[in-house]
Amino acid sequence: MPPQEQAAKAAPKRKAGVPVWRTGKPDAFLAAAVDAARAAVEGITPAATIGPHLGAKSEGDRLVTHLFESRLAGYGGWQWYAVLTRNSRSKVVTVDELGLLPSEESILAPEWVPWAERVRPEDEQPEPGQARQDEPAPAEQGSGDEEPADDGAEPED
Repeated sequence: MPPQEQAAKAAPKRKAGVPVWRTGKPDAFLAAAVDAARAAVEGITPAATIGPHLGAKSEGDRLVTHLFESRLAGYGGWQWYAVLTRNSRSKVVTVDELGLLPSEESILAPEWVPWAERVRPEDEQPEPGQARQDEPAPAEQGSGDEEPADDGAEPED
């Protein structure tokens, strides 16, 4: 078996939206900047929707992601994140990115399915004015031997 196929089979399938974290020790200065990360997240959501700090993870050289528990209604298990960076030998923290990520405990929407594959024959409804195939047409309902109903109009002479 070729090495590419072996690597593809050995690699576990990761869930959508869950980042792949790089290994390594995070930048100590950026990892300590929890207050700056929380303040940045408070810029996009009320403070009441931000839970406790969950951790800081390294994304590379002088690049750290801070994770906070989400208390946003309907987003149980999700995490607010703030990606912080700094220049070499600088003590100025810069916010790169903010957002909300699902975790392993999050409830996610099902995978999208195209409309043509989602609709089943029993879901289809006839167009307005179009008779269904299992119902008789209006002309077929009566026997034709009956006289028209008297609508109260006077006969013509």
